[in-house]
Amino acid sequence: MADQNLFEQLKGVLTEFKTFLDQNVATIKPAIQAIAALVPQVTELIDLLTGLLGKLKTELNNLDVGAIPGLGEVAQFTGMIPAFLDAAKKILPDEAASIDSIASVADVVTGLPSVDAIKAELIGLIDAISTHLSSLKP
Repeated sequence: MADQNLFEQLKGVLTEFKTFLDQNVATIKPAIQAIAALVPQVTELIDLLTGLLGKLKTELNNLDVGAIPGLGEVAQFTGMIPAFLDAAKKILPDEAASIDSIASVADVVTGLPSVDAIKAELIGLIDAISTHLSSLKP
């Protein structure tokens, strides 16, 4: 089975989070509200999570990769980089942080061709999670 790219991983995490909230909002809402009476920062936590989701949604909306010529070939190129980086990390262990940074960029670029295919689904998940989070606030 092929490794999931960054955007597929994001979809999986968001789906899991949304499913949890779908099933548990009614249960955790009273608990969150009781906790917020004791620890008011809980409301700030919900606001920060909602804000982060909003930023993520904006970035996804700004990604328009359909018009980039040669994107598929670039994604193939960056898809070959992880094996090289794994070997390099073994030979150059002191460069692990730099190698990990390169791997992160390569992962984003490798996943770009799939963005348009799941963009609407990601945004829908973000919207649903944001709605759930807002409903938890006291």
